[in-house]
Amino acid sequence: MKQFFTLCLILSVFFVKAQSTAVVKLKSSPILGNYLVDKADKTLYYFSNDANGKNNCSGGCEAAWPIFSGEVPTQAQLGQGLSASDFATITTAGGKKQVTYMGWPLYYFSPKNVPEPPNTTSGEGAGNVWYVAKPDYTVMIVNNQLTGNDGKKYKSDYTEGEAKTAYLTDGKGRALYAFKNDKANKNNFTKEGAASKAWIIYEADQIVVPSKLDKSLFGTTDVFGKKQLTYNGWPLYYFGSDEGVAGSNKGVSVPQPGVWPIAAKDIAAAPAQ
Repeated sequence: MKQFFTLCLILSVFFVKAQSTAVVKLKSSPILGNYLVDKADKTLYYFSNDANGKNNCSGGCEAAWPIFSGEVPTQAQLGQGLSASDFATITTAGGKKQVTYMGWPLYYFSPKNVPEPPNTTSGEGAGNVWYVAKPDYTVMIVNNQLTGNDGKKYKSDYTEGEAKTAYLTDGKGRALYAFKNDKANKNNFTKEGAASKAWIIYEADQIVVPSKLDKSLFGTTDVFGKKQLTYNGWPLYYFGSDEGVAGSNKGVSVPQPGVWPIAAKDIAAAPAQ
């Protein structure tokens, strides 16, 4: 028994040491759940405008949101629950290497050029475009131009023009859509035994969303034994021709604008069945 407790003590010391020396690790909050921090416990953030996986924070934004720079961390440099395969780097316009997680560039928060202290998350929800980096988002918000499969640019009302629209993606930035003929929590598109390659249901068994989204608006609906995520009553889909590319939203013009609207953050509730 004494040997067992000694082993447990050694393992616990090893775990604490590993966590304290990790380049990136997870912290937990009763409100935010698990989120990413650096080795000094400083919170790391996502920027909704980085829908395409590139750094879109320039000008004054750079001072308030410094990049998390460096090389891709090895598995040995990561805390428990993180995988090196989810990390990469990009090169910013200024030539610096910025670390990314699940395709999202990572940032610190430095309001008025004063770095945010460790163990704080005051940047969460800032401007409705900044959110703590989490390992388990079911849904993220991006702020992006809609560009259809026809190559035309659209506004949120599906008239042609340039304007960013706040819409929902999965945790890796892949666009989610609704279908105009669906009803509240009712998928009227998918046929049993005939899975569509063009419009693929978004399956989810949990709901983890940014703090600026009303979690109560999410749910699931059963589609032939699969759990399809819903938002404000609308069943959510991927568009196959987006090919899983973050920032792509080609489905908004197929077969014509408005038939498969993007899952906009402020989309009206789905009609009752």
